[in-house]
Amino acid sequence: MISKIERDVGRFRQIVRGRIRRDLKKYMSSGELIGRKGKDFVSIPLPQIQLPRLRFGDNDDQGVGSGDGEAGDALGQEEEGDGAGKAGNQPGQHILEVEVTIEELAEIMGEELELPNIEPRGAKNVDAKKDRYTKIATVGPDALRHGRRTYRQALARQIASGTYRPDDPRVVPMRADMRFRSWKEDVRPERNAVVIYMMDVSGSMGDEQKEIVRMEAFWIDTWLSSQYDGLDTRFIIHDAAAREVDRETFFHTRESGGTLISTAYKLCLKMIEEDYPSSEWNIYPFHFSDGDNWSGSDTRASVQMVREQMLPRVNAFCYGQVESEYGSGQFMNDLQEAFGDEEAVILSHIADKDAVMASIKTFLGRGR
Repeated sequence: MISKIERDVGRFRQIVRGRIRRDLKKYMSSGELIGRKGKDFVSIPLPQIQLPRLRFGDNDDQGVGSGDGEAGDALGQEEEGDGAGKAGNQPGQHILEVEVTIEELAEIMGEELELPNIEPRGAKNVDAKKDRYTKIATVGPDALRHGRRTYRQALARQIASGTYRPDDPRVVPMRADMRFRSWKEDVRPERNAVVIYMMDVSGSMGDEQKEIVRMEAFWIDTWLSSQYDGLDTRFIIHDAAAREVDRETFFHTRESGGTLISTAYKLCLKMIEEDYPSSEWNIYPFHFSDGDNWSGSDTRASVQMVREQMLPRVNAFCYGQVESEYGSGQFMNDLQEAFGDEEAVILSHIADKDAVMASIKTFLGRGR
C-alpha cells in the first residue's frame, strides 16, 4: 500500500516537473541554474504559491473609492519596499528551492525539446568488468557465508536422514552444509564520450557572448551525461594561437588579436589522436565563434581538417555562431557552402540568450 505521504511526495514531484517544463526556456536563457549545480543535483528556484484568505472585519468606511486623495492620484502605498533604499513594510516574494537530480533535469529537457536518445557509434563501447555476487559455492571465507542457504541445506540433510525432530526443531549445520556467496565476472559495455569545447576569445567575443557559450555548455553536458556512462570535457581557447585551459579560464578569459580558427582544430585533433581513439570514444567537438577568421586560406585549411580528419572520427561536429556587433559572421556561410546537408556537421546561429533553447535543440535533436 502506498502511504498518503508517498502520494503527496509523488504529486509534489509532478508539480515541480511541470513548473520546470513550463519555465524551461527561462532557465535556459538566464543561466540561473549554472551556479546551483552540484555533483548530482541542481537546485531549482520556484516561487511559492500563496493561497488567498478571506478575513472578516468591520467596514467603517462605506462606498467605493472613499478616502483621502484627489481624482488622478496614483493608487498604492508610498512605504512599499522594492529591495533597495529605505526599509519597506510589504512582504517580498518567497522562493522555494527544490533539488532535482541531473538525470531528472535531463529527462525534462529531453521531453520538452523532444530530443531523441543518442545512438553511440558502432564499436565505441568500453567493456567494464565488475564482480557480481550471484552464485552460491560450497567453499569460501566466513565473511561470505550465506546463512539462509546454509540453514536450508542442514535442514534438508536432517530431514533426509531422519534426525530432525519437530518437537525439538534444532538445526545444527555441519561443515558439509556450509554455503557461501560467490561471484562471477560481469562484463558490460560502458559507453564513454568526450566533449571538446573550442571558443574564439579574440576581442570581438565579449562577456555576453561568453555567457551564452557557458549556458550552452551547461545544457549540452546535462544531456550528454544522461546518455553516456562516462563523460569527459576538455576546453580550448584560441585567437591567432590555441591552447588548452580549465573550465574557469575558458569562460572568463578575454584576449585580443587576430583569429586563426585552424589552430583550434589542430589542437582538437591532437587531443583526439593522443587521448580518445575513435574505436573507444564517442567524440563531440563544439566550436563557438562570432564568425571572423583571419584569411580565406585559413578558412579553407579549417574546412579541410573538418572534412578529412574530424568527420571520420567524431559523432558530430558542431559549430555555434554567437552574434556580435564586431563579428562578420562569414565562417558560418563558409561551412554551409562546404558541407551543405551533411548530417554530421551541425550549425547553429545564436542571436542572443533567448536563442539558447533553439540552439540546443539544433545541436542535440538529431540523436547523433
